Amino acid sequence: MEEHALRAERKTLLLPDGSYMPRLGQGTWKMAEDDTVRERELRGLRYGIEKGITMIDSAEMYADGKAEGLTGDAIEGIDRSGLYLVSKVLPENANKRHMFSSVHRSLKLLGTDYLDLYLLHWRGDADLSEAVWCLESLRQQGKIRRWGVSNFDVADMEDLWKVPDGRNCCVNQVLYNLGTRGVEYDLIPWQRERKIPFMAYSPVGQAGALVTQDGVSKARIVNDENVKEVARRRGISVLQLLLAFVLRLEDFAAIPKAVGLSHIDENAAALDITLTEEDLEQLSESFPAPKSKVDMEKY
Repeated sequence: MEEHALRAERKTLLLPDGSYMPRLGQGTWKMAEDDTVRERELRGLRYGIEKGITMIDSAEMYADGKAEGLTGDAIEGIDRSGLYLVSKVLPENANKRHMFSSVHRSLKLLGTDYLDLYLLHWRGDADLSEAVWCLESLRQQGKIRRWGVSNFDVADMEDLWKVPDGRNCCVNQVLYNLGTRGVEYDLIPWQRERKIPFMAYSPVGQAGALVTQDGVSKARIVNDENVKEVARRRGISVLQLLLAFVLRLEDFAAIPKAVGLSHIDENAAALDITLTEEDLEQLSESFPAPKSKVDMEKY
């Protein structure tokens, strides 16, 4: 395969509906919570777009819509056709009574007429049959181009597969990074069999930290000696190494949050990093793949 074709292939992901999604995006979780850094966050999002990171992931829950508003301000004046906008609906709003107003609010805050991808943020108490009916209705209306889910484990995906049109799900967004590998045991094989790709949130942890479901830091990946040694050997930063670890899987996209311009530069370059078996074996010495079922971690 010619080099430019290989680079293009690495940068996009084929979805079940035949469309393509960027493999690297910008996350907005924890953004728009502090007005004193708003200009810096805006500059970061715009710089990321300039560097070719044109997918932006947000949610109605993030800062109670302020992250969507921040994104909308960041993309103002930019050609919409060159962007890939993702947002999420809360499970309590994933019904006929609330979902249509939720997507209307998200579209208004983002300053766009449609979403490229709309996700059910987590299952919660949502009636999957009703939620899918609403998502399909929004797709038919042109408000969203496609839909998916987030934080769905195997049992959730199996239930989704049983409802009408549930198999139109295009993506499952999950917590995945070097230190949180539980999905490798059963969820990745289940979705690969059905050709449903993934989006990884917190692909480098939270600034290189592993965080438990109750929000307590349990380890710092960036301080691990094997991680630091592999990064030194490859001549890349630790954060680039962690992002490349996720992107080594061809059916994964990743949405790291970054505000600093140098960090964004590092993220943009991570798509061109190919880890060797030696690299992966050494990383697994500190953070091994699961050998049994692990409850899905999320935050």
